[in-house]
Amino acid sequence: MLIVVQIVLVLVVVLFSLVLIRGGSNAKHMAVRRIMVLLFAAAAVLSIFFPTLLSQIARLVGVGRGTDLMLYAFIVSFLVYMSTTHQRFRQMEATLTKLTRRIALDEAERPWESVRSGTQALDATGDSNHGSRDTLR
Repeated sequence: MLIVVQIVLVLVVVLFSLVLIRGGSNAKHMAVRRIMVLLFAAAAVLSIFFPTLLSQIARLVGVGRGTDLMLYAFIVSFLVYMSTTHQRFRQMEATLTKLTRRIALDEAERPWESVRSGTQALDATGDSNHGSRDTLR
């Protein structure tokens, strides 16, 4: 029976990891995350008020003790947390890269603007005969 529990736990880990890694933070993924948090909170409250119930559920699924079942649940929860945090970090990193590139382009020196404004300034002061053909001959 222990092998069945191990297979189920591995399948749960793989399934949730694929679901959470697959997409972005759209409404469907947010709903899945909220449902998971609610289920985890309900299980935690029930295990606090009825610890024997947790042990019975553990024996029912083939785990020896309720504490072992909780350990498995925490491992699955931690893996889900790691995958969602990794996904969020990748999205933030991509956003930060785009923002950094945009700022760099916006603040970059534009040689065509400085040349234009420089020649206009010289023409206005009369120091340059920039457009005159007489100075070239």
